[in-house]
Order: sequence, then C-alpha cells, then structure tokens
Amino acid sequence: MDSLKKVIGVFLILVAAIVAIHTVAEPLYYKSTPDQPYNGSVWLYLNILSAISLVIGIIISYIRKSNVSESSSVQEYIAANTLFFGFMFVAILFFWNWFGLINPGGDYTPTQSETGSMVWIIFDAILPLLNGALGMHLLRSNSSD
Repeated sequence: MDSLKKVIGVFLILVAAIVAIHTVAEPLYYKSTPDQPYNGSVWLYLNILSAISLVIGIIISYIRKSNVSESSSVQEYIAANTLFFGFMFVAILFFWNWFGLINPGGDYTPTQSETGSMVWIIFDAILPLLNGALGMHLLRSNSSD
C-alpha cells in the first residue's frame, strides 16, 4: 500500500507541474484568437489528466478527512478538511466547465464565454496547489497512515 501511495503522489505532483507550467507558458507560444482562445489540442490531454487527478484527489482526501479523529492535531484537521473541500470545489468548477466544452450540441449557454474562461483560469491556478499538497503528503506518509 505504501508504494501505491508513492506512485499516486508522484502522479499528482506531475499533473500539478504540467498544468502549472503549461498555464504559465501557453501565452508565450500560442497566439489566441476570439474563435480559439486556448490551445485545444494540448488542453484536451491536460483535461483528461486533470479529471483523473481530481477523482483520485477527492477519494484520497476524503479517506484522510475520515481518518481525522478527536485526538488528531488541529493542523491535521485543517489540512485534511482544506484538501477535501478544495478538491470538491475545484471538481465542481472543472466538470461544469469541461462538460460545457465537450457538449456536442453546444446548447448549454447559461453564461457568457468570458465566465468559462475565468473558471479555467481559477481552476488552472488552484489544481496544481491541491495536487502538489496531496502528492507531497502521500510521498511523506508512511504505511501507518
């Protein structure tokens, strides 16, 4: 189980690094247009990795949150709850926006395109922090956790 935690931790850290680096570097190499504001071919793969990391993050952070007891430190309580509810918040934003993008009919338009772009910016800034924090926790944890 300890080696699985380490593999998942490395995966989460890698996704965090890839999303963070691409988010910052994309304006340096991609010329956006009103019709194509982002590099869709790269984000297609990053969105799949992000979705996988979100599901893993929710599951692992929920387990961590459930294992917090009254004898746990306040720091552990805050860390476990922050990660779980942070992953839930980001997952709601991500899947709402992603399903809006992949909707084949494009009939879902309760907001303007600027709102979707702002959600992506917020998501791309928060996901690396959550993935990195949980990934580092898994790498540092021992088999007794």
